[in-house]
Amino acid sequence: MHPQHSGQIRQWSRGPLLLLALSSIACGGETTYHLAGTVERTMLELAAPVSEELVEIPVSLGSRVEAGQMVAKLDTTVAEAELAAAQAGLAAAEAAVVETRQEYERNRRLLASRVGTQQNRDHARRLYDEALAQVAEKKARIAQAEKHLEDLTLRSRDGGIVDQLPFEVGERVPAGGVVAVVRSDERPWVRVWLPARAVSRVTPESRAEVTIQGLEVNPTGRIEDVAREAEFTPHYALTERETAHLVYRARIVLEDAPEDLRPGLPAQVELHLAARPRESG
Repeated sequence: MHPQHSGQIRQWSRGPLLLLALSSIACGGETTYHLAGTVERTMLELAAPVSEELVEIPVSLGSRVEAGQMVAKLDTTVAEAELAAAQAGLAAAEAAVVETRQEYERNRRLLASRVGTQQNRDHARRLYDEALAQVAEKKARIAQAEKHLEDLTLRSRDGGIVDQLPFEVGERVPAGGVVAVVRSDERPWVRVWLPARAVSRVTPESRAEVTIQGLEVNPTGRIEDVAREAEFTPHYALTERETAHLVYRARIVLEDAPEDLRPGLPAQVELHLAARPRESG
């Protein structure tokens, strides 16, 4: 699963952004673009839906979790009481349905026997319909209370490594507070900016050589995604001449990077693209 398919919940790590295209060299039938970028990873933030006390953290920093595994649990006392109240309300509403239905059936038979009135029958029918509506409402409240209770157990949406645990057991977490961050198993990528002149030559087969300081073996990469909208060169570009150029943000997925590669590391990229006919560089 890639980050663009997930929402609301996944974020790119916010490491320092480096530059864009430094130079391009035409050689034979291809052009090599020298780019600079930043290693990024999918970081899953598990946030508290409401302000509650943190009662359990069954994992530790650096430990591995699987998709669906519990990472933390908030106090469920209030949520359990809400659920119990909703269930009691449903029982009362269902009893009212039985009673009003019997009364409606009685008035219907009286009317059929020309003893009762249509007004009494219609009134009994309204009470019966209202009781049915109450049952539907109480069931909705139970579903809501069950969801609230379930949300207090925070589970990882994908497999990965526990990267951050900002709170400790016993602390009250504010609503929306991030209780844990999991570094997803999805392949890391390098974020770069492609010159506009290079975008038309990018294909799914486009490969890149990536150099990351500190790695003994440099990973290879491929372009997975290029932004549809162009933007101007970021303000930290090296040369004044480059600042007026339009560029496209691109993601180069690292196919053989180590599992523990951390986001935020600077990366140098050599991207080899087929040159256009009669292109001089």
